[in-house]
Amino acid sequence: MKKSILSLIIAIFAVFAAQAQNPVHKVVIQLNTSDTLVWHGALKNISNLQTALGKTTQIELVAHGSGIGILIDGKTTQKAKVAELAAMGVLFKACENTIRERKIDRATILTQAGTVPSGVAEVVLKQEAGWAYLKY
Repeated sequence: MKKSILSLIIAIFAVFAAQAQNPVHKVVIQLNTSDTLVWHGALKNISNLQTALGKTTQIELVAHGSGIGILIDGKTTQKAKVAELAAMGVLFKACENTIRERKIDRATILTQAGTVPSGVAEVVLKQEAGWAYLKY
């Protein structure tokens, strides 16, 4: 019995030690600009984050308002980069409020992107859950 408890304690410490060596970082990025140079910079920073912090880094880019264009086929200048980053696990979310208000055809949203009911609410929820925040 004592041996089982000791083994369990050692296993728990091993898990915590592994997490301390490989922490999971969580970053939410709010994009609300139509400036294509900013789009390029935001995606470059996402690549840099993954390089610096590792592949376990969870990243979600939330596009709303003027930033929605980054996720619209035919408007985005970053289609290939979005596809590349999505394949690496980065999440891209389009704001349903913006889609509705701007009468955007959902079929034009990049296939790599999901949607959220409210872009700003998504950012708030992520921050409340402890995610780091970047705004573009």
